Amino acid sequence: MLSLTPRTFGMNLFNDMDDLFDYGNRGFFRSSPDVMKTDIKEKEGLYLLTMDLPGFSKEDIKAELKDGYLTITAEKNSEDENKDDKSGWVVHERHSGSCSRTFYVGENITENDIKAAFKDGTLNLSFPKESVKAQPEGKYIAIE
Repeated sequence: MLSLTPRTFGMNLFNDMDDLFDYGNRGFFRSSPDVMKTDIKEKEGLYLLTMDLPGFSKEDIKAELKDGYLTITAEKNSEDENKDDKSGWVVHERHSGSCSRTFYVGENITENDIKAAFKDGTLNLSFPKESVKAQPEGKYIAIE
């Protein structure tokens, strides 16, 4: 069935408008089932975090550590233009949005303790369950 309603990252923007925006949690795509699905498991003294970020590139993603909280933010901006000189129709659409998740990892974890890699729409992070180092200020984590 063909749907003519706008969709962004798999969401129908005209359905459930109240659930679309969650300003309190900074989760722009809160109701989208395909954005920022996260699995966390424990293995050999580490936490392994896997987050699905379909449609995002490595450059769209930031991981920040501040006061013991790890915040993953993904932001996307795009423009599309479809022009038909014969009929005179011009369509110029702009899409933008961001989403984020925050996890408490402990105040003794530093950015050097966290390893991050992004491949094929999946962000993988690993960090120790416990660390004895203190982290005084917010630092960004390099994503490979």
